[in-house]
Amino acid sequence: MTTVFPNASTANQNSQTTDGATNRSAGISTAPIPIIVRTELPKRIQAAYTTRFVDEAIRRDPEEFHLLSGPGLHPRSGDVVVARVTNVGNHKRIETPTSRKAILFEGALVMVAYGNRYAADQFLAYVPDSLATTSLVAAGGLAGEVVAAHTRVSEPTEIEPLGLLANHSGVVNLNDFAPFENLPVTESRERRERPEVIGVLGTSMNSGKSTVMANLINGLAKSGRTVTAGKITGTGAGNDPMIYHDAGAAKVLDFTDFGYPTTFQLDMQEILALTINLVEHLTEPDTDVVVVEIADGIFQDETAKLLRDPIFHNTIDQVLFAATDALGARAGVHELCDVGLKVAAASGVLTSSPLATREANDVLAKFETPVLGTFDLSLPEVAESLLLRK
Repeated sequence: MTTVFPNASTANQNSQTTDGATNRSAGISTAPIPIIVRTELPKRIQAAYTTRFVDEAIRRDPEEFHLLSGPGLHPRSGDVVVARVTNVGNHKRIETPTSRKAILFEGALVMVAYGNRYAADQFLAYVPDSLATTSLVAAGGLAGEVVAAHTRVSEPTEIEPLGLLANHSGVVNLNDFAPFENLPVTESRERRERPEVIGVLGTSMNSGKSTVMANLINGLAKSGRTVTAGKITGTGAGNDPMIYHDAGAAKVLDFTDFGYPTTFQLDMQEILALTINLVEHLTEPDTDVVVVEIADGIFQDETAKLLRDPIFHNTIDQVLFAATDALGARAGVHELCDVGLKVAAASGVLTSSPLATREANDVLAKFETPVLGTFDLSLPEVAESLLLRK
């Protein structure tokens, strides 16, 4: 069933004549009234990981939802869209709500969220201003307009929006069904009132951050400590949270649990609030250590600002830094020390090479920062040696 009706907000502002034009004598624009089309929700849709909480709501009561389309609609970050795959490109799979990698076929219908993407080794993309054909820019379920891409990456997978998901309240945004709310905050808890918090950062994507974090979690869990884990910034995907669960984290959360498909282009106050709220929700009565990951490199805009904020400094006790080589390790550790953060150790991809590890040890000696093998962090004695609160 399809229903066509004028955009209510526009219709209230314009008096329309019988020929469809607005009244010129009244000094009102003759532009046509935008039309919004309402259609039923298709029966078979593949939901993505970013839309998992919305998918649960649809499964409970599918009759509550429908699609809205038309030139009068302008998506926002987090708005949920149902789209048809028209050309399979770089992303040949989509991550399901259970984090399974489902194969994409042309013609398939997917449910994803609009969002901005910052990925130095893939795409730079932004939320488009219409429901025109756009791209799948992240396998976790992110739709956006690509403005730049790595030269080694193939053309993005193309999707054709059928409409924005809506219910009786209007267009559905991820934060409408997120289990946690990112409440505004102005300051973090006193250090003595919370567990020790360790941040994991890196030089860039693929520097080994998630692997470093997983091994640290595993080592601390083996030492008998209760560890919780989270991801403060990045692009929505289930792989990292699943790894943290596998490593032994008692509880895992990330920004998608607060209704964000991505944190790129978020207001800094929202990111600071997210940092504090995520740590708060990861702090259970028996939690000994909270480990959190900050995505991308330390020069990415949001990360660079975050590292210099006093609220972040009062929330994170110390950091581990992942790098791909000795030069990156030295530059990164120097930058982190320069902004006043305590660096517990360097690790990451560089420790795959004995020579790179030796170089890094030499250049980091002046900072009194040890270089630890990524998989050595899973040894209880190594992991617990890094703690400030033994």
